[in-house]
Amino acid sequence: MEIVTARLALNPPVPSDLDAIYEIHHDPEACRHNPSDMLAARTDAEELFSKWDEHWRRHGFGYWVARTRAAGTTIGFCGLKFVRFRDREVLNLFYRFATAAWGSGLGTEAASAVVAWAGEHLPEWPILARVRPENIASQRVAMRAGLLRADHLDEPGEDGPDWMYTLRWN
Repeated sequence: MEIVTARLALNPPVPSDLDAIYEIHHDPEACRHNPSDMLAARTDAEELFSKWDEHWRRHGFGYWVARTRAAGTTIGFCGLKFVRFRDREVLNLFYRFATAAWGSGLGTEAASAVVAWAGEHLPEWPILARVRPENIASQRVAMRAGLLRADHLDEPGEDGPDWMYTLRWN
């Protein structure tokens, strides 16, 4: 299942994406705001891929691999997965991009496309994005993708406080 935007093609991950998964999730700068997501070894990327692949197999969607349409270069990952939040099943919006892609609007383009996809295919499900207070760029991506700040849902996270951004939260 491919999502195509003006500059990106988003596709489900495949085993040949392991190097990109490792490279981006092994970069301390790319994981600066979520250091617990940083991978120490390529075997960790295999485990992460396995989790992503299992979600795809169970639900028919998950985290997509974002590639530039022009060159086919993998620049990051963006997607949705089911998570439990406050005794409720919700869709977690995730995006992580190689630092070389930062500041180009590609994260917003991918997140907006994924949120639009969810509006069409999973309209009954609320979407939640957890963002660190100091990660201004990620906050902007969430808001530009259509999520709203929900400070009443903020909570301590694994790597520091999580500010919550939501869509379709009732």
